[in-house]
Amino acid sequence: MAETPSTMIPLGFKAPEFTLLDPVSNTFKSLKELQSDKATVIMFICNHCPFVKHVNEPLVKLAMDYQQKGVSFIAINSNDVDNYPEDSPEKMKEYAAKLNYPFPYLYDETQEVAKVYDAACTPDFYIFGKELKCVYRGQLDDSRPGNGKPVTGKDMRQALDALLAGEEVSKEQLPSIGCNIKWK
Repeated sequence: MAETPSTMIPLGFKAPEFTLLDPVSNTFKSLKELQSDKATVIMFICNHCPFVKHVNEPLVKLAMDYQQKGVSFIAINSNDVDNYPEDSPEKMKEYAAKLNYPFPYLYDETQEVAKVYDAACTPDFYIFGKELKCVYRGQLDDSRPGNGKPVTGKDMRQALDALLAGEEVSKEQLPSIGCNIKWK
């Protein structure tokens, strides 16, 4: 399990538009149609990564808690499925159903979206404000597989709470740690 940190793009980075396949509905979905006018969370995840598996259930709870407050969540899988078939669109559909993902789980076949977002690992988290400018990038919290700390989502919850309250999000942000994105 190689640990790779987030790249930590500059705050204020404008979210690039994308249109990707949603294997669950077998339709294409765009950022424009999925974004929220309050806050949009974009997450790079996959099926096989132990770091993602470690946070999956609390991540679903986080999404369900904040979707009620008008926050949009979008998950993207950018891994090379030729070498990591467990991350294929067919398996993504199964995985999303098994975990009851309350958010779209999109497939970035060309890996171009991961590249323009400078995503480095799974999970990699970004929070964008209403104008799609990045206000947070980094860890869900400080729990990692095997470190004994509970997964609370505290770092992202604090950022989302501040954003929704119209307050400035703390610029003290720690990178997420996970498996590297499996590049082609």
